[in-house]
Amino acid sequence: MIGLAHAVLNAFVEAGSNFIDTADLYSVWGEGHEGGESEKISVNGSPLATTATRSSSRPKLGGLPTRPGLSADNVEATLDESLKRLQTDYVDPYYAHYDDENVAIIGQLKHANSLVESGKVKHIALSNFDPARMLEWFETAKAKGPTLPVAIQPHYNLIHRADFENAYKAIVDEFDVAAFPYFALASGLLTGKYRSKEDIQGKARQGFAEDLITDDALKVVEAVVEIAEARGVEPATVQLAWLLADGKAVTAPAASASTSDQLPTLMADR
Repeated sequence: MIGLAHAVLNAFVEAGSNFIDTADLYSVWGEGHEGGESEKISVNGSPLATTATRSSSRPKLGGLPTRPGLSADNVEATLDESLKRLQTDYVDPYYAHYDDENVAIIGQLKHANSLVESGKVKHIALSNFDPARMLEWFETAKAKGPTLPVAIQPHYNLIHRADFENAYKAIVDEFDVAAFPYFALASGLLTGKYRSKEDIQGKARQGFAEDLITDDALKVVEAVVEIAEARGVEPATVQLAWLLADGKAVTAPAASASTSDQLPTLMADR
């Protein structure tokens, strides 16, 4: 597994890219895993992968079942553990992976300020906050400062559009914040390799993708495949180009690759 991960990372860096998405939660769902594997693997053994990950990792914290929530003590502990796994003394940015409604936004802001002041975190970013709480975070940070989030990570793709377009985009526009959508390829559905509900059965992504495979979603997939065939590109390239089209307010999508052979499709000129 480590060798394959390094092959992907090395090819990714050699192609000129510099954004690696990790989380303490990844990959706790795997048999025998406890979380933090993506951070450990990223810096374990390959000089190129190690250098890239230390300078380019965007870790998300607070979602690990053994370290849940955004209390001050938990945030400090999870950050120190991730820094140790990543073999670095700071990250830029640090993402709050999930909101913690037991911690008031003003409390979260104070914790974030202290992390930045410590030098362990250069900037703050947010993921998986509902729009109202996220807006409160930004408004409170703007009024009380000094730590205003620099990025958000919403769920956004051709199948899952309403949340971003009806709520999060307004935050991006108002506060001039970067947006790095996750599930950019809908857990592989928008690559065109799953064309029916039966296609996902027994596959590694079944747990993520099977709930997405509705009749309407499959119609979207067929349309993407049709456009890709007409243009002589892969469906994934069409989906990523759509996310980056003018007016979408997307800085860059987060897309997964399991082999280095998949990278040219994900990084094709748009």
